[in-house]
Amino acid sequence: MFRVCPPPAGRDAMMDVPEFPFVAVVGQRPLKTALLLNVIDPRIGGVLISGPKGSAKSTLARALAEILPDDAHGQRPSLVALPLGASEERLTGSLDLQRVLAEGEASFQEGLLARADGGLLYVDEVNLLADSLVDLLLDVAASGVNRVERDGISHAHPARFSLIGTMNPDEGELRPQLLDRFGLCVEQAAGSSVAERVAIMRQREAFDHDPKAFVESCRAEQAALTRRLSEARARLGEISAASWVYEHIATQSEAAGVEGMRADVTWHRAARAHAAWRGANQVAREDIDAVEPWVLAHRRTVEPETSPDDGASGPGSDQSGSSQHGPRQDGASQNRSSQNDADRDQSGHGPGGGAQAPASDTSQAPGSGTSQGLNPQGQWGAMPPVTQPSVSVPMPALPESAAASAKADKTSRSPASSSRRPGHQAGQRRSRRSPQVRRDISRPDWFATLVENRGRWPWRRLCYRRPRTGQPMLHLVLLDTSASTLGRRLLGRAKGVVDRLARQAYAAREQIAVLGFGNEGVATIQPRCRAPKDLLERLDAAPGGGGTPLREAVQRAYRLVCQWHRQDAGLRVRTYLITDGRTRQSLTGLPSLGDCVVVDTETAAVKRGRGRDIARALGADYRPLAGLEA
Repeated sequence: MFRVCPPPAGRDAMMDVPEFPFVAVVGQRPLKTALLLNVIDPRIGGVLISGPKGSAKSTLARALAEILPDDAHGQRPSLVALPLGASEERLTGSLDLQRVLAEGEASFQEGLLARADGGLLYVDEVNLLADSLVDLLLDVAASGVNRVERDGISHAHPARFSLIGTMNPDEGELRPQLLDRFGLCVEQAAGSSVAERVAIMRQREAFDHDPKAFVESCRAEQAALTRRLSEARARLGEISAASWVYEHIATQSEAAGVEGMRADVTWHRAARAHAAWRGANQVAREDIDAVEPWVLAHRRTVEPETSPDDGASGPGSDQSGSSQHGPRQDGASQNRSSQNDADRDQSGHGPGGGAQAPASDTSQAPGSGTSQGLNPQGQWGAMPPVTQPSVSVPMPALPESAAASAKADKTSRSPASSSRRPGHQAGQRRSRRSPQVRRDISRPDWFATLVENRGRWPWRRLCYRRPRTGQPMLHLVLLDTSASTLGRRLLGRAKGVVDRLARQAYAAREQIAVLGFGNEGVATIQPRCRAPKDLLERLDAAPGGGGTPLREAVQRAYRLVCQWHRQDAGLRVRTYLITDGRTRQSLTGLPSLGDCVVVDTETAAVKRGRGRDIARALGADYRPLAGLEA
């Protein structure tokens, strides 16, 4: 029998600075409505807020706690924040060491999931959350129960909560399993009008000058909003829906190509909540249309056939802050998401802004022989994309992977130090701009320590958990899809190499991610996932054309690898850059990608040798593509 101890008050109880009021946030009507609908019916499943930095994502999420109506027991639900660096024990709960040492009694100390029960669990930058925490969240979100079986403790408690997550899509994608758990997804607009910017500055200035007075000035409006939410929640059980509502939702979900039934159920719940918010007694077409973009944003796999101005017409349906182009992980929507990725990479992210590929890239289209087709920027941007199917080729002789090297050399090096990190080349000091990645140190095993020391204090020996055997492996492929790779079916041959890599990774149960760079941007061909058995369909659908934005591709890969290492310090990443090297972009200052292989596909009679130059600039291994003479 274990005693359940409440968590310590901690710093949350000592925070005197009030949150910015929900009603004082300028604009953001779609996001506000989506959040309020989840308060009315928590079964909707939460909201994923996707948008650029400084767009009030976190402000609105945190401000939601102050307007939550009381539950059936007369208590206000809590909003619990999950920090990115939280441990598994902090999330799920663990052995209360203080009580064990003081009283000799084994007690369970509840974690964040217990505190979030019946309320909201808020995760800022949810796409950067460690995979171990994501796995725990998925398990608890599916069952509504947190079960802890470790440290000699067997304990379970209810953990039903709405998940509120924020993310910047430029900082990486969200795992598909967790993405689908969010009931609604709202993608915020990138910019605001001048009038909104002025209003935002004035509101913030007034709040910073006297936070308590500012909050007090909004108290009446906040209370009115809370009352309306309470009334809508009480009315929810009386909302009815005609037969056509179910048929319409089912038909539109099927047309959107969503997988499973979660979209249909969520859509129906959100429409009923929207009707309750309006004060109606029956679901109307405006309720269905108002929530459609948020339900399908991260689940749609088929392009909509409606016109752009066919949207929501009910309250909160203003489309200025939402989009049907939310983050996606599925296959059928890859062309669309790839275009979104390309647009983001051309919007000024990375050194130099990168709105366009540099003018010095003079890659020519196959068979042209001249540069007459070049646009004024010196690129083949005007050339329409061309698809080229993959061609089976022999695999180039790749160097031994970092994982294999670590296994062979485990007696002389620790696993955590056997793989080069981004910005850290062999024989060189770590670059100052490279992130410091912590070593994978074994965690203490508190229960085993108590048993080992048999109640003696101070402890004579500290026991540790066994480190996990093996390290996860991820293959990141950068595939050159520019116009210069279309001659002699070079792009098809390169796709054949990627397919071979994917099959090998599938057999080894490893992960893979594929980015294509060409057409003046960088596009996601295959998001990070466990390697699929067959990647040919996606590879064959990837078009070729345009210039060669090599720098943008390398910088994008560097950011991704850094993000993945922040999520999992033990992850091993090998990057494959498959290119013909036909770019005149400067190679100076390119960040090192760590364990990297450059596969050269150049076939000209007189080779320029840029592939070797690229490999030297990246500190990478160089390999020519086999079978080019065929």
